[in-house]
Amino acid sequence: MSKATPKGLDLAARLAVISLTIGGLAAGFAYAAGWIGGERLTPQQIIDAFEANAGKFPGYRKNHAKGICITGHFESSGQATSLSRASVFAPGKVPVIGRLAIGGSNPHVPDAGVPVRSMALLFQLPGGEQWRTGMNSFPVLPVATPEAFYEQVLASRPDPATGKPDPAKMQAFFAAHPESTAFRQWAQTAKPSNSFANVAYNGVNAFRLVDADDNGHYVRWSMQPETPFEPIGEAGNDPEFLSHDLQQRLSQGPLRWHLILTLADLGDPIHDATRQWPADRKQVDAGTLVVESAESQDTGACRDINYDPLVLPGGIEASDDPILAARSAAYAVSYNRRTREGAPHPEQGAQP
Repeated sequence: MSKATPKGLDLAARLAVISLTIGGLAAGFAYAAGWIGGERLTPQQIIDAFEANAGKFPGYRKNHAKGICITGHFESSGQATSLSRASVFAPGKVPVIGRLAIGGSNPHVPDAGVPVRSMALLFQLPGGEQWRTGMNSFPVLPVATPEAFYEQVLASRPDPATGKPDPAKMQAFFAAHPESTAFRQWAQTAKPSNSFANVAYNGVNAFRLVDADDNGHYVRWSMQPETPFEPIGEAGNDPEFLSHDLQQRLSQGPLRWHLILTLADLGDPIHDATRQWPADRKQVDAGTLVVESAESQDTGACRDINYDPLVLPGGIEASDDPILAARSAAYAVSYNRRTREGAPHPEQGAQP
């Protein structure tokens, strides 16, 4: 068995590992709705709880803590101009500052220990506009209500005796939430990659594109790699294989992904990220992300960026999915806290 899945790790435990990745986002959703325990929770309390679960790592992001900065550009195909007046879709190139990461709050975990990959991007547009987006390798979320997300956080809490989530609690949680079926099916069959470069990154939430005539078009987007997928295999023996592989590949030339917009049809769920849209929905290749260089997150251009998904240019609007506002609030607290803590210290472990 490869390093991708520890020996004896059954589906419930695998789901627990992945759920810890989503935990911070889930807790933010619960805050936004404000109806847990009979009183409104603050984003600060949520981040406190997340750190209590996962440990404190001063100066690091409170989720997706281990990553690497990337820089490059986006070259529009011009094919999305009929859907949105956003300048990012006009023919031409715009600079991009991004970040590739694995899930979780521990910046020192071996890469093979976490199956989730993420990509965050900041598009620097004309006139000072920006578009920020965060995407993940999972295609859907497990649940879509505040109560269920809070239950998920509790179910994912590490057992003091083992330091890991209790697989039995995770199994019971998912059994009580049949809406998690699509997520569980993905988690059961997903194979972690041997590279950041060969992964598809999904924006699981829907957004509304607005065209020149003020017509709206709901879409979900993803970054689809030109590099063919390969599973971890022996690469997992290196605890830093993802960053080492990325640098090695970039030494041979740029890496490319295609920004694919999937259009919703009538009846497709716009506010529920647990449900996938049918595979036959129309897709538009909006352009190519070209990654040209990478550097350490401790000193790179991405270090001080909050990849808030609600920083949007004219022509792109948030849907009514409440998770988007929740992510924005939680990201802000995480950003403020880590910047007050100072620069990350690679040698520094978790603090109680």
